[in-house]
Amino acid sequence: MYRYSEFDRAFLAERNRQFRAQVARRIDGSLTEDEFKPLRLMNGLYLQLHAYMLRVAIPYGTLNPSQMRKLAEIADRWDKGYGHFTTRQNIQYNWPRLNEVPDILDALAEVGLHAIQTSGNTIRNVTADHFAGAAADEIADPRPVAELIRQWSTDHPEYQFLGRKFKIGITGATHDRAVIRAHDIGLRIVERDGAQGFEVVVGGGLGRTPMIGSTLRDFLPRADLLPYLEAVLTTYNLLGRRDNKFKARIKILLHEHGVDKIRALVEEQFLRLRGDFSGVDQQRLAEIETFFAPPAFRDAPSSAFDDARAADPVFRAWADTNLSAHRAPGYAIVTVSLKAHGATPGDASSDQMRLLADLAERYGHHELRISHEQNVILPHVHKSDLPALHAALRNAGLGTANIGLISDIIACPGMDYCALATARSIPVAQQIATRFEELKLEHDVGPLKIKISGCINACGHHHVGHIGILGLDRAGVENYQITLGGDATDDAAIGTRAGPGFSADDIVGAVERLVLAYLDLRESRDETFLHTFRRLGMAPFRAALYPRTSDMAA
Repeated sequence: MYRYSEFDRAFLAERNRQFRAQVARRIDGSLTEDEFKPLRLMNGLYLQLHAYMLRVAIPYGTLNPSQMRKLAEIADRWDKGYGHFTTRQNIQYNWPRLNEVPDILDALAEVGLHAIQTSGNTIRNVTADHFAGAAADEIADPRPVAELIRQWSTDHPEYQFLGRKFKIGITGATHDRAVIRAHDIGLRIVERDGAQGFEVVVGGGLGRTPMIGSTLRDFLPRADLLPYLEAVLTTYNLLGRRDNKFKARIKILLHEHGVDKIRALVEEQFLRLRGDFSGVDQQRLAEIETFFAPPAFRDAPSSAFDDARAADPVFRAWADTNLSAHRAPGYAIVTVSLKAHGATPGDASSDQMRLLADLAERYGHHELRISHEQNVILPHVHKSDLPALHAALRNAGLGTANIGLISDIIACPGMDYCALATARSIPVAQQIATRFEELKLEHDVGPLKIKISGCINACGHHHVGHIGILGLDRAGVENYQITLGGDATDDAAIGTRAGPGFSADDIVGAVERLVLAYLDLRESRDETFLHTFRRLGMAPFRAALYPRTSDMAA
């Protein structure tokens, strides 16, 4: 993984020094809250319902054990002993004191972490496939490119005050695990005639106007990436709307002008900008790539894994759900669930973080990843070590065998924390997970993505959930709308609203009726919920949700 240079360290030290002075001026009253707001947002600090919240970037989801231990230390020293991993591969601390935030930023800088551009109308934390560098279906590790984009975009003078926030995601695999079609710019590494390049997708996004991105270039040569990104950003910055923040995203620009016109404008800018880079970016990329060499994989028998899988049904269930194919023989990718039944999705205690750091050192070649699905990945674990790893995870409450199942729910913080939320998300997720654990059905149900947002900003990605749940305020009462058929993968799709919403008391029962109907409707155990929905359409699921016709008029 990337290691900070002396320039990086000096840059962070100066940024943190400036923010320390800004905090002092806010505390002594020299700055009003309105004056302080743009300054704190540039450093990832929000003012939420109950306290300030600090959002820390985990660039392209990659951590080493020292960094994970530092996150645990911050949770203990300056927060309430836990952190919340988000759908942007960040971690949020919900209870820091304003006067202590500069100390937190200095502590982060000690291990090469920061909170820069985790907020504001700028290019946010660049996200990537959480299996990067390990996946069996990977063409190339996307993280060196993500790091190049991070360096290019950090404090870029033209892109600090865009019309709205701007998100970039990248994958290097044939299977999209980075939700690239729901980003302002999504990049997929592709090959053509033996050369690597990028498919460039532009104009995706969720929120109040969800849209799936359009391919602007099906093949962009590798050397042209930064000038092309700059052309896209320049076109958006010049032409994008600023009269209405709800219509200021690049997806609206594409919708209003059409993809062909935007493509032509981008190509015009690209030809003008292309010569400005003079190969400097490719020299820098070559330097960055040296930091992402694969680990020295072991060549050892995996009989211990086979024996444990045959003898222990608990281990076998975990292996069936939480392991993914690795590109190296004898290895597996381990997804550690932060979704124990009844737990808050994405929360990890400081003790759990420290354990994960220890396990990464002992079994995982010193690497961890954070997924946009709010789980932690050990990307390189030899199969012979999996029984011991699983035992350690179980002892810490991290051994839940539910990855990809109904209780592996994405949920935003909702009205328990967020000042923008109009309904709670966390209790709904907890209740759904607990209910299906009681029913002992989730392994029979199989792959099913439930995603929950507590407001129309869609931080829980509900639009692309197989079952999406959106919490809204209806005359002071929480009301939950259900969408069906969303998809965050290669066949990305926005879910369709099923009908009237449900109260907080009724939403779990509604989801239960949906799932039981699916079990009756599927043609075989191999037909997933999403495939059944696509085969039959909305009608039978709507009938299950609203068993009385009068419910549809509610």
